[in-house]
Amino acid sequence: MPVPVSSSFLWGAATSPHQVEGNNTASDLWAIENMAGSPLPERSGDACDSYHRWREDLDILRDLGLNAYRFGIEWARVEPAPGHVSRAALDHYRRMIEGCLERGVTPVVTLHHFTSPAWFRHGGGWTGPDAIRQFTGYVRAVRPILDGVPWVCTINEPNMLAMVAARLHSGAPNLVAGALPPPDQRVAEALIAAHHAARGELDAVASGWTIANQTFQAVPGAQEHAEQWAWAREDQFIDAARDDDFIGVQAYTRVVIGPDGPVPADPAARRTQIGWEFYPGALEAAVRHTASRISVPILVTENGIATADDDERREYTHQALAGLGRAVADGLDVRGYLHWSLLDNYEWGSWAHTFGLVAVDRQTFRRTVKPSARWYGELARAGVLPGAC
Repeated sequence: MPVPVSSSFLWGAATSPHQVEGNNTASDLWAIENMAGSPLPERSGDACDSYHRWREDLDILRDLGLNAYRFGIEWARVEPAPGHVSRAALDHYRRMIEGCLERGVTPVVTLHHFTSPAWFRHGGGWTGPDAIRQFTGYVRAVRPILDGVPWVCTINEPNMLAMVAARLHSGAPNLVAGALPPPDQRVAEALIAAHHAARGELDAVASGWTIANQTFQAVPGAQEHAEQWAWAREDQFIDAARDDDFIGVQAYTRVVIGPDGPVPADPAARRTQIGWEFYPGALEAAVRHTASRISVPILVTENGIATADDDERREYTHQALAGLGRAVADGLDVRGYLHWSLLDNYEWGSWAHTFGLVAVDRQTFRRTVKPSARWYGELARAGVLPGAC
């Protein structure tokens, strides 16, 4: 049975600045992309040119019937050099916020989505001697433009940031969630401290952070081992949000844990473009797991699938939303669903993985709305989460 939601439920889509804006030249990732012998196969370049075309993107979102847009403010643009705050960059992001409000779209703003200024990384990054002071200084600079923003995410997927830091130290071979080593605990603790300090700067603005939920599942006899994996890689970050105004849940697939660690999916299992198991049940499981640990409102800030088959995108999203509907029907406090992503964008080294509801021509930047986007917009207009297929 379809599950109706309140009129205040957020139906939207998400992006991140580095992945869609283009020419984020003062950032650490831009430096990595463009260095000699870069480990990344492709560069972000002009990306989707959303820095200039954000109005068009907002019009598409609104016309689909969606009422929320999650986007980021890029620290490297706001503070391209230490202590130099760009008034022009702040004005740009304020215009985006006002553009959302003028269109009846709720802005959900992320302050840090993986990328940092290059100077921050050179100074030691999150474990540098001045990291917390530098990040809170940036948040303090941004705070005046956030009037009218009801949802602010301080840091996106801090658990992934800490695990990638550990990967860089250990030489782990890839970024598949289950293959990552435990987080660099110094980085994890620094991120938690930075998050709490940032919330202190945001006063009356509702704030939280977003977690990469990996839906750890144990094979028989490995429950304790799976719990240890989950605590290091996910649960300590969920627990750090216990006093927040909300928490962002971000789920795509699952990781099955055996006595010796992650168990590969069945070779016959469906896979997405990125190599993950096709597992739309991850969203319901992630929401239920998060609600079992802390009692704060939940906002689904990312969920989607990398696929070139738009029918498969609709199938995955339908099943994920049906699971979310079961959680809502059981009384879990879920305030909205933001699909990843609005656009086919730069996926951290590759343009091959298409998550978007809207295709973007790499040469002309022409936007083409996919049928899955129109289907999703119809759900939003009806205000119901779908029943099972």
